[in-house]
Formats: sequence, structure tokens, C-alpha cells
Amino acid sequence: MKTLLILGAGTAGTIMASTLRNKLPKGEWTIALVDRAPDHYYQPGYLFMPFGIYTENDVRRPMTRTVPRGIDYREADVDRVDAAANRVFLPDGTEIPYDVLIIATGVHPAPEQVEGMVNGDWRKNVHEFYTFEGAKALTERLKSWQGGRLVVHICEMPIKCPVAPLEFTFLADAWLQEKGLREKTEIVYVTPMSGAFTKPVASGILTRLLDEKRISVVHDFAIARVDAEKKAIVSWDEKEVPYDLLVTVPPNMGAEMIDRSGLGDELNYVPTDKHTLQCKAHANIFVIGDATDCPTSKAGSVAHFEAEVLTENILHFIAGQPLRSRFDGHANCFIESGHGKAFLLDFNYDQEPVTGTFPLPALGPMRLLAESRLNHLGKMAFRWVYWNILLPGWPIPLVGHKMSLRGKNIPPKELKAAA
Repeated sequence: MKTLLILGAGTAGTIMASTLRNKLPKGEWTIALVDRAPDHYYQPGYLFMPFGIYTENDVRRPMTRTVPRGIDYREADVDRVDAAANRVFLPDGTEIPYDVLIIATGVHPAPEQVEGMVNGDWRKNVHEFYTFEGAKALTERLKSWQGGRLVVHICEMPIKCPVAPLEFTFLADAWLQEKGLREKTEIVYVTPMSGAFTKPVASGILTRLLDEKRISVVHDFAIARVDAEKKAIVSWDEKEVPYDLLVTVPPNMGAEMIDRSGLGDELNYVPTDKHTLQCKAHANIFVIGDATDCPTSKAGSVAHFEAEVLTENILHFIAGQPLRSRFDGHANCFIESGHGKAFLLDFNYDQEPVTGTFPLPALGPMRLLAESRLNHLGKMAFRWVYWNILLPGWPIPLVGHKMSLRGKNIPPKELKAAA
């Protein structure tokens, strides 16, 4: 019996386990899944917890409910991968041999990478919402907020869900209005980028929205340290941004076991063929989701689209056939803008987000890069889709892994180049 081993039972790893359990040759392969967490978290829901929109129970389920049947699941940490010996080692010395390995270990915030961030003010006036514990702590902190200077800050790119800091900013603006605290609060958005977003067209639209909401923006801010005594973040060129409450996105890094295994880059992302999702250094190792160094968003929708491609390529690989399926970097995400409205983005490696209709070219019904109530409802419905469609590995109707250009308002010159 051969073993396909998946490291990580988050979004990407669970989808792959669900998809492959019915596709691998019966009686020839077993699927093993290793993760250290007892619970599975709906990470997009962390954004909503501080504002009382979601509760802790809305974003957490025990692994026993999310790991598919027929999978050899083990709750354990991973010490390292010995790629030369085709073995994974657990901290207690246990060895797990594999024939094919899928790395789906994701990323995590690393506030300790910034001088002073975890000293003094951490979890008091310096918070993050990219972890369950962080979202819980920020929820409690906002309960006592009576006004002041709220700074929303990104340390560096890439980060998981790059639109989430903007969403938090917009939701904070709306929440403060509802609480009668907006006039008592100055909101400042601090980013290492030159624009509000990584893509030019979307950045222009989102920048105008920040202006309309009277949110100040500090661009090109490369953080060097947090000065807890001054209550300020300080850049490498000694610019200071003072805060009363800092909601930061710390550097995002891959799993530490990637470093111990010698498989990653300086941020512990695994160098991966961006089209086939095969590890560049080892043919029988594949990488999916946030763990890759692929130049696309680290988001749940990307993991879902990647899974469709990776499933086919793994079946080709074990059959001794060339890898044929190609991932185009397709990403699809909603941006909450507050007051029950949202934007929708759809893009890939080559095509930036543009206006248009989605998913049907003529009928929509959703509008791309346009603020609407329907987009917000789509965002809120995604939690149900996540638990009941994405994790079980079902396809999303009308939305495949290859991004469609139909319905998008692409300039003719760019459309011809993409053809």
C-alpha cells in the first residue's frame, strides 16, 4: 500500500483530502493527514469577530467534523521532512514514510520579527486579528474603546488575504458610526505599498473610498520597530506614526518545520512551480495554499482553485504521466466596505481586477469592482459555502479554476495580448 501524506488540515489540506479520497486507485493508496490543531477555523471570520458580527462558535469546529471519513488522521506537530528519505518526522521521533507528499501548512503571523512589537503594549494597545486568539483579544479591547487614534497597519507583503486590512478599516469606520464614536476617532491606514492595494485599477477605486470615509493613508512605510513608550510605530527612515490603538498585520511566515527541513525561502515559503504546484526541488512533493511562494493571493478561494489543478496533476504523477493541468493564479475575493455593502474582485497572474459582471458575462448578477448589497450578501454566504462546499471538495457552480475573461471590461489591447 502506498501513502499520500498531507501536512496541514486547514483549508487547502482538507480540500485535498476530501477530493483525493475518491480518486486515488482503490486498494493501492492510503491518505494520511497530520495537523497539530484540535479544531478547524474559518479564518475569514476572524475579521468579523471584533465587531460582534461573528461569534467564536461561528468560526470554529472540531477536526472530527471537518476531516473526511476514510482518512488516516493524526493530531500531531511536525518536526521536519526528510525529502531525500521520503519521510516525515514528528517531535517524538515517530517516522511517517510517504510516496507522495502534499505540503499545506499555511502561514502564521510572526510579530516577534518586528522589534518591540510583542513587548509592553502587545495585546493591550497593539493587536492583530489574523489568529483566533488575536481576534478574541481585539474583540475585548474594542469593548472599551471611547475614541482616539486608531491605526491599521501592514508590516510587509505578502500576507494572508491582502484585502483584509482594508476590510477591517472599512468595517471599523461603520462600527464607530453605529456606536457614535466616529467623530471621536481618527483612523489612519499605514501600508508599505505605494497604493491601497497591489493592483492599480483596484487600488485607485479603493483609495477613493478611503478618502470618502475620511481615512488618512500613510504610504511606503517600512516598519523598523514599535515604540511602546511613545505609543508609535517607527519606520527605517525614522518616520513615526503615533497610535492609541494599533491593529497591525505582522509579517506572515510559513511553518517553522519548512525551515528545519531545508525546503523554504527566507520566509519559509516553499519554492513551487506556479502552474503545476509541484515543489521545484523534489518531484514527489507538491505544495498548495498559503505555503507556496506562488505570486497570487494567499486566500481560501485560491486554495480551492489550486486543488482542482493539483488533484489532476497528482493523478498524472502517480500514473507516471507528464503534469498537464496548469494553474493560472485565479483569485476571487469580496471586500467588505461597511454598512452592508462589499466589492468583488476576480483576477489571476496576468489579469488584474477590473470592472464587469460575475459569474455570468451578461447577467452577473454580481458586479466586479463595484460596491453593492449583493456582494455583501455573497460575502456573508461564503461561510456556509466554506463549511459545506469548499471543505468537502465540491466544485463551485459556474466558477472554475481557470479564470474567465468574459464579462470583464478589459481594454482591447490587453485582451488581445491575453488571447
